[in-house]
Amino acid sequence: MTALLFTMTPGLDTIFILNKSIGQGHKAGLYSTLGINTGVLVHTLFAALGLSLIVAQSAIAFAILKYLGAAYLLYLGVQKLRSKQALVAIDAADQPPTSDRQNFVSGVVTNVLNPKVALFFLAFFPQFIEPTALNNPLPFLLLGLTYAAIGVLWFTLLTMFAAYFAARVMQRPAASTWLNRISGGAFILMGLKVALTRR
Repeated sequence: MTALLFTMTPGLDTIFILNKSIGQGHKAGLYSTLGINTGVLVHTLFAALGLSLIVAQSAIAFAILKYLGAAYLLYLGVQKLRSKQALVAIDAADQPPTSDRQNFVSGVVTNVLNPKVALFFLAFFPQFIEPTALNNPLPFLLLGLTYAAIGVLWFTLLTMFAAYFAARVMQRPAASTWLNRISGGAFILMGLKVALTRR
């Protein structure tokens, strides 16, 4: 229940999935969902191996991860703002040239390069692990798999809802232009938020 509440709480992952789903349809949203939750598994592995502790304790490691993530999100935002294509193409021939693989990789990179996720795992998981088992990677991996499974289910529902909403709105050409700008602005705000993150 606790994991579900944390997953449903709006954050960078939620905004990212909504952007992809509204911008490119449910398929892009689903691949982004898989990417985001693959990133969750990467952070789980880091936590299990103690690597997340390095990010938490090292100002340099934290800053590097933070600014790489911020730069990537800003890059996505600028791309959206400069794009002259409709945010959601009405015809299949007009679909944006973003592949399923690109959407998946974008989700992974966005999640892995968010230092707040690493810190969250370090603070969240130990609460559900016996003190004597904190040096055992298995409990971390089991919790991470559970958290990722919940994330896939929740973001899939969110993706379907957002794509349905976009399909309705995109029947109006003017809405496409404004949603494109909003989408780009959202990525830029996400990047600035990550850049301003403190340990």
